[in-house]
Amino acid sequence: MRRLSRRAFTTAALSALAMAPGPAVAVDRRPRAAAEMRGVWLATVSNRDWPSRPGLPAHVQRKELIAHLDRAARDRLNTVIFQVRPTADALWPSPYEPWSEYLTGTQGRSPGWDPLGTAVREAHARGLELHAWFNPYRIANHTDPGRLAASHPARTHPDWAVPYGGRLYYNPGLPEVRAFVQRAILDAVARYPVDAVHFDDYFYPYPVPGQTFDDDDAYDRYGGDFSSRAGWRRDNVNRLVKGMAAGIRKVRPGTRFGISPFGVWRNASTDPRGSDTRAGAQTYDDLYADTRTWVRSHWIDYIVPQLYWHIGFAAADYAKLVAWWAAVAKGTKTHLYIGEALYRAGAAGQPSAWQDPVELSRHLTLAAGYPQVRGHVFFAAADVAADPIGAMSRVITDHYGRSAKPPR
Repeated sequence: MRRLSRRAFTTAALSALAMAPGPAVAVDRRPRAAAEMRGVWLATVSNRDWPSRPGLPAHVQRKELIAHLDRAARDRLNTVIFQVRPTADALWPSPYEPWSEYLTGTQGRSPGWDPLGTAVREAHARGLELHAWFNPYRIANHTDPGRLAASHPARTHPDWAVPYGGRLYYNPGLPEVRAFVQRAILDAVARYPVDAVHFDDYFYPYPVPGQTFDDDDAYDRYGGDFSSRAGWRRDNVNRLVKGMAAGIRKVRPGTRFGISPFGVWRNASTDPRGSDTRAGAQTYDDLYADTRTWVRSHWIDYIVPQLYWHIGFAAADYAKLVAWWAAVAKGTKTHLYIGEALYRAGAAGQPSAWQDPVELSRHLTLAAGYPQVRGHVFFAAADVAADPIGAMSRVITDHYGRSAKPPR
């Protein structure tokens, strides 16, 4: 399925509950903040947003990329979050990992140009920030190492890889894996003046019923100081986050570090500090990502929780989650932006709330009541361009009447 990633996993992560349309919310006509995040994710995994298909000539790929940047600038957005390491590969000439197959159709084959370098230069020329988006641990959307480029690190270090749920992942429990992931990412930071490094929601993979992520050997070797495997796994993720932040500061001071996790840290039924939700997945327990601690401890510069549900949704109400995340961010130095599910607007099979072109505009109006919310990021670029029911156009009309700089 070409439109994979967040849509598939967000749907699977919630219990099957009835969906109720959200209440009407008046448009906020007050002047917008002088600085606010107005971002869009530009996904390359499985050619979700760009390039439109693998194997296009370099000049066509470049033209398509520029069109996305032009559209963002025209819509008075100010930030493009560009996926440059979708599956342990690269959209720049990396000495550590092969060229992405989503460019040429063959992993390791040069596309004949430098997409990341071009994106940074052209985004800045249009007054846009360019945040380089890296997936830390996903190797492939299959489990066959033989399909990887011969030079791929997962082939030269087969002990680093774990098959799980029909995909191949690096093992976060191995110190050498964490060190390698940081080196591979920091190569891009050293080469290009990216405005931020961005991680998505994939750390340990989303749970697959009946399957076990096989990290027994790593746990036996490195988990002795922990009372549970879950605690050890969370520490592994924390080490990556803290190490990445330190590396970025060293290599390119001033470059920011942000993460866009699944929107529910923990349900209140699991932890009284959690949100009033009934989500089937919780980042703390299932992905071993303690997103609340990252914010409270200012390990990251910004967080973009994926609040991909409508106002009034029983299992995970957008309104309740905005309030919860605002309370978490209050008094911290970590900026809070909200991840918005533009891809749901007008999509077949979505509930009535998402058939209303005003739903997303209501989200921004509601969030404007929380000073901790400093902006929004929309998933994703192809949906910004298509805008089938005019939901993005309504956001622009209601909220983006004038330009705004991204917060720093």
